[in-house]
Amino acid sequence: MMNPTSTADYVLRFINHTNRNIFLTGRAGTGKTTLLREIIQTTHKNTAVVAPTGIAALNAGGVTIHSLFQLPFACFLPTDSAADFSTSVKCETRSSLRRHFRISSQRKAVIKNLELLVIDEVSMLRADLLDAMDFMLRSVRKRNVAFGGVQVLFIGDLLQLPPVVNNQEWNILRNYYYGNYFFHAQCLRDQLPLYIELTHIYRQTDAEFIGILNNLRNNDLQQQDVDRLNLQVKPHFSLDQNPGYIILTTHNAKADAINTSALESIDETVFEYHAEITGEFPERIFPIEETLRLKVGAQVILTKNDLSAEKRYYNGKMAEVTFLSDEEIQLRFPDDGSFIELEKYEWQNIKYSVNPNTHEVTEEIMGTFVHFPIRLAWAITVHKSQGLTFDKAALDVSHIFAPGQAYVAFSRLRSLDGLILLSRLNINGLDNDRDVIDFAKNKSNEESLFENFSHDSKRYAEQKLIDCFTWPNLEQEWRDLFFLKDKDETTAARRNDEKWVVWTYERFKLLLEPAAGFRNQIMRLFLADEPDINFIRERLELAVNYFYEHLNALEEELLLRIESVSRMKKAKAYFESLCRLEDETSGVIINMLRIKRFMELISEGSDLNKSNLESAEAASYRKTKNDEAAAKYREQNGTLTGDVEPARNRKPAKKEKKAPQKHTSEVTYELYLQKLSVEEIAKERQLTEQTIYNHMAKLIEDERVTIDEFMPDDRQQELAQIFKGRDHEEALGPLKIELGETVTWNELKLYRSEIRRQLSQNTASTAGIK
Repeated sequence: MMNPTSTADYVLRFINHTNRNIFLTGRAGTGKTTLLREIIQTTHKNTAVVAPTGIAALNAGGVTIHSLFQLPFACFLPTDSAADFSTSVKCETRSSLRRHFRISSQRKAVIKNLELLVIDEVSMLRADLLDAMDFMLRSVRKRNVAFGGVQVLFIGDLLQLPPVVNNQEWNILRNYYYGNYFFHAQCLRDQLPLYIELTHIYRQTDAEFIGILNNLRNNDLQQQDVDRLNLQVKPHFSLDQNPGYIILTTHNAKADAINTSALESIDETVFEYHAEITGEFPERIFPIEETLRLKVGAQVILTKNDLSAEKRYYNGKMAEVTFLSDEEIQLRFPDDGSFIELEKYEWQNIKYSVNPNTHEVTEEIMGTFVHFPIRLAWAITVHKSQGLTFDKAALDVSHIFAPGQAYVAFSRLRSLDGLILLSRLNINGLDNDRDVIDFAKNKSNEESLFENFSHDSKRYAEQKLIDCFTWPNLEQEWRDLFFLKDKDETTAARRNDEKWVVWTYERFKLLLEPAAGFRNQIMRLFLADEPDINFIRERLELAVNYFYEHLNALEEELLLRIESVSRMKKAKAYFESLCRLEDETSGVIINMLRIKRFMELISEGSDLNKSNLESAEAASYRKTKNDEAAAKYREQNGTLTGDVEPARNRKPAKKEKKAPQKHTSEVTYELYLQKLSVEEIAKERQLTEQTIYNHMAKLIEDERVTIDEFMPDDRQQELAQIFKGRDHEEALGPLKIELGETVTWNELKLYRSEIRRQLSQNTASTAGIK
C-alpha cells in the first residue's frame, strides 16, 4: 500500500484505508475546509456531514446533528437510570431516548449504511451531545461498539468557539463529565481519536505575527508580544479616515449599529435585494440577511469564494460598491483596483437518503437560498468572522468574554501591517482553556502517524472482509419473516406461503456455517505480521463466487414473491417483511461484489478512493434483478408491460440531484441539454427566469451555448452597434437607463457575454499564431 507523504495526505489515507477515528485540527488558515471538501469528493465511503448549528452545517455542506439523529434539545445523561433532578433543565437519559425514538425508515437506512461521519466545527460540540450520538448509532445499527462501528472525523479548532453550557446545565452534567468539550465524552474514554494537526499556514506569511499567534494559541503570550501588539493601538481610529478597514467587535448590536450608521451617512439611493428562497429553507439557517440594503459607496465583504476559474475573490475579501441597479451590483476591489459584476450564489439545504438500487448514501436538496454573497463590512462580530480573511481590520477586543475569542480575532488578519487596536491589551484575560491545551499534548508526530497507519490499514482490510460475511440484520429479517405467521397481523397470503418460506429459510441457514468458517479463516490469515494479500484475494474470490450463487438465487426468489404479493389485497405486513428481507439480501450481495474490487486494489498497493472502487456490476445489480423479476412475473402471469404497479409497491429511486459542490449554472446547463426552455428550467429549479438568463450568459461566455439560441441575427447586429466603442467590463446599468425599454436586461447581459466570448477567442487565436 502506498505510503502517505504530507499531513493532508495522511488524513486522506486514514479516511480511505482505515476505520480509525480522527481529530483534524489546525490553526486558522491551514486549509481544514479545503481538505474537508477533498475528502467528501474522493472518499469511497458512505458519508454524512454534520455540525452543531444550522449555519455551520450549511457552510460545511451537511445537516445539523439534531436533525440527522432526531435528538431532542436537552442535556443527555449517559445512564440508563431515569433523570431525577428538581430543576428546570430538561434532561434525557438512554432509557428516555430509547422510549421516544421517532426516527423515520429513510433516516434509519442512512444511519445503517453510514461508514464515515464528519463532524465539522467540533469546538462547539458538547460532550453529552456526542454521547447521545454514540447511543443513537449503536442502537440503530445494533452494534455495541463506539459509534456503532462508524468512522468519525472530527474537524475544528478547539481554540475557537467553545461549547455553550450554562451554569444550571453544568451543575447536572458535572456528575458525569470532567469538562464540556467533545473529548470529555464517555464514548471516547477507551480510545481518543487520532490527533492530526495541519501546521502549514496559508493565511499569514508575516513570521513575527505568526509567532505571536502561536504564543496566543498556546497560552504562552509573552509581555514582549503584548508590547508589540500595543504598537498598533490607535484609540482615535476613524473609519472615515481609514477606508478599507473593518471593525471586529464582540457584540452583534455594536456591529449592526456601526454598519447602519455608516450606510445612512452615504448620500445615495438605497437599493434593496431579496433572496430567492425555494423549497424547505428555514429562516434560522439563512446564511446572510434575506434583504440586502446597499448604496453606491458602501463597504462590503464577500462571504463566499469565487467559483469561477478566475478566482477573483475569496471569503472575506473587502470591496466597495461602485454601481447599483435593480438587476446588477458592481464592486471594486481597493487592493488592485479591479471591478467585477457580482453573481448570485446558491446555498443548499440538504437531507441524506439511501439510493435503493446501490445502498449508497446520497444527498437530496430540500431547498435553496439564492442571493448576492456579500454583507455590509464596516463592522462584524468575532463570531461571524470565523473562516474569513482580512487584509485590514481594527480590533475592539476590550470585552473578550470567552476563551479563544482573542485568538479568533487576531488570526483573521494576514499581517501586523493591516492590524489596528482600538484599545491597549493586557496579558491577563487572554488565556485559552487549559483542558484544550492539555488535550493538544496527544498530537501525533510523523513517526507515530506512519506506525498507526501501517497497523490500522491492515486491521481495516481484515475487518472489511469479516463484515462482508457477517449478516446479523439479514438473519434477523429471515427470522422475522419465518415467525410472522405467529403474529396477529399475519395474512392468508403469508399462511399460504408457509412451505415456500420454510424452504427458502432453510436454504439461507445452510450458508451461515460456511460464512462463519470463512470469517475464521480470514482472521487466521491476518494474524501474520505480513499477511499474504494475494492468497487472501484468491480465497476471497472463491468465497464470493460460492455465496453469490446461493444468495443471488434467493434474491430472485424474493423479488418474484414480492411481485406477486404486491398485487394482493390485505397483505401489507407480509409484503413489508418481504421488502425488508430483500433489501438486506441485495445489500449483502452488493457488498460482496464491491469487496472483490476492494481486494484487487489492496493487492496492487493502489489507493482506495471513490473512482477506483467504482463497480458497474454492483451499481446495476439491484435494478437489473428488479427488471428481470418484473419481466418474468409478466411472462408467467400474462400481465401487460404497462400494468400500473400497486400503491404498496416500493417507491422507485428518486431522481438524483446535483452534487453540492457543482456550480449552479452547471445544473441549468444539464437541463438546457434536455431541450428545456428558460421558463421550464426556472420552473424545474424553482428560480426566477432572470437568474436562469444570468446562467445562460455565463454559458455563452464559456462557449457552451450559443447566443443564436436566444436572439436572431438582426437583433444581434443591433446590439453590436449599441456596444460599439464601449468597454465590455463597464456596468450595464447606465446603458440600460440610456436605452430605456428599447432593450431588455437579458439582451444586454447575453450580448455582453457574446462580446467577451469573441474577445477570448481572438486572444487565443493570436496566441496560437505566435
